[in-house]
Amino acid sequence: MATPTAIVLKITDKQHDLIIHRSRSGQPLQGRIRIPGDKSISHRSLMLGALAEGETVIQGLLLGEDPRSTASCFRAMGAEISDLNSQEVRVKGIGLGNLVEPLDVLNVGNSGTTIRLMLGILASHSGRFFAVTGDASIRSRPMSRVVKPLQQMGAQIWGRKDHSLAPLAIQGQALKPIHYHSPIASAQVKSCILLAGLMTEGQTTVTEPALSRDHSERMLRSFGADLSVDPETNSVTVTGQARLKGQTVIVPGDISSAAFWLVAGAIVPGSELTIENVGVNPTRTGILEALAQMGADITLKNQREVAGEPVADLRVRHSQLKGCTIAGDLIPRLIDEIPILAVAATFATGTTIIRDAEELRVKESDRISVMATQLNLMGASITELPDGMEIVGGRSLTGTEVDSFTDHRIAMSLAIAALNAQGTTTIHRAEAAAVSYPEFVETLQRAIVR
Repeated sequence: MATPTAIVLKITDKQHDLIIHRSRSGQPLQGRIRIPGDKSISHRSLMLGALAEGETVIQGLLLGEDPRSTASCFRAMGAEISDLNSQEVRVKGIGLGNLVEPLDVLNVGNSGTTIRLMLGILASHSGRFFAVTGDASIRSRPMSRVVKPLQQMGAQIWGRKDHSLAPLAIQGQALKPIHYHSPIASAQVKSCILLAGLMTEGQTTVTEPALSRDHSERMLRSFGADLSVDPETNSVTVTGQARLKGQTVIVPGDISSAAFWLVAGAIVPGSELTIENVGVNPTRTGILEALAQMGADITLKNQREVAGEPVADLRVRHSQLKGCTIAGDLIPRLIDEIPILAVAATFATGTTIIRDAEELRVKESDRISVMATQLNLMGASITELPDGMEIVGGRSLTGTEVDSFTDHRIAMSLAIAALNAQGTTTIHRAEAAAVSYPEFVETLQRAIVR
């Protein structure tokens, strides 16, 4: 009798090793999966809840390390936030402009969203001083993309390498509105400037070269901000001196987390998975469009709207994928899913080209370099491009030792690749997955058919 596929998490004092031994014949994935809450929406609900007047109730919050960092920072500045759980979190806001000076340095951990969005909030709190840092990854990630437009608004921010790297010090100021033409399509840049504009007198506008995810716009409106969108020019305008009111926020499942199961179901023979309650905001569904180009068998079921966000259940069945080109305006809508798309491309027939994704080089790791080197160790054929990858599919992968480089999306992408690799794969520093998906390993173990 063949040895079944085994998934074991080996924990030591130094790190977690995820060991995946694929059986000779392989085993399909079956069942229904409920994924964690959307990370982007979780961050924003905590932040706006803290800045609003009255109480905000959050249902379905992601319990990863990143939202915990956001909650910790805003607690340190006077907001009352109940213990975090996925059922119900209560935030007693203190009103826009009323954050207090923290007694210590604010630590965002590994969360780029927390530090970049929070800089807009802190810079606009006149007369207060803040210091912000994070882990080694955060201290190496570029902050100039938000610092420079904030400085145009009159912000006083200091940091390493010409104020581009954390730790950062911020002296809050009364800012002035600007019209910022962003050189990149980035929800973090857009959101940072809009949040700073909440407390300015007049209108603050951000124009992007392409549409980025619009969770901030949707949520700011629901909390009572005066905000308008011009889709023809990819522009968003917020009118300052706003008053935000506490709301009930229902967080849908994170499509970035669903992406791992969509690819797993597509590449592992015999698989059929249904991922429940997934947010399908049009600014986030690039992963569905890319997989459709590759020939994936994915069906949206039970489509509905929950608290202003479109939601659906996604059914995926195994299919033979084919290579394609992923580039242009599609990239901002799937930037976080490119590591797992690289895995899909590895098992597709033909060649996949990913371009216009240089942003990946300054994420939690250099995701272009790391995915190329780690998958090539397993037998893939991936060539790095300055702004992406060229992936020749159809190669058989063989299990070996690989490393997450402490990047949560790398850890989970390599785990999905290991499901189709002959033999045993060991993923070092697999604990990184907990940043956005604490239950990933347990869910993977349950999904394998025994």
